Amino acid sequence: MSSHQAGPADEVEDARSAETRSGPSRESGDRAQYGVCVFLVLTGAAVIVDALGIAHITSGTDPVGPRAVPVILGVLLVVASVVYAVDVARGGRGEAEGGEDVDLAQGSDWRTVLLLIGVFVVNALLIERLGWVISGTLLFWGTAFALGNRHYIRSLLIAVTLSLVTFYAFAIGLGVNLPAGVLQGIL
Repeated sequence: MSSHQAGPADEVEDARSAETRSGPSRESGDRAQYGVCVFLVLTGAAVIVDALGIAHITSGTDPVGPRAVPVILGVLLVVASVVYAVDVARGGRGEAEGGEDVDLAQGSDWRTVLLLIGVFVVNALLIERLGWVISGTLLFWGTAFALGNRHYIRSLLIAVTLSLVTFYAFAIGLGVNLPAGVLQGIL
């Protein structure tokens, strides 16, 4: 057995082999990061344009009006994208995802993805007719089922509780009435 101590050359070699294992080359990663920058700029611009369409109404209790917050958020999105683009141009790279308990070599679980899409579509189609409490229950229960929960009764009880709590939290706490649907007059 030889006693070999790791030196700077070994660290460089380890970094190179880790970079090779981590996936795509730097150039393709940079293009993707620039794509994120473009997306952020476009989103920020859309938020600003939409916010400028809001009537500038002020009052004694609201001297700023409803336009200010969306404009600020849009400007912050644009600024963040510019800062991000400068970082990418200077060679900044995000750390490769470790994946916690996810096997990154595995492909996507399309069954779960399609079940989740189906649950959201069903919720969108039924929310007006059945109301939030029923469609929200189906949404929460269906999401738990799609993600692998097989405790059907417990999941149903939790789903009903969540939909009722969110219904009343929106109504009482925020003053936003979610659709009651077939339960109109009961809730």
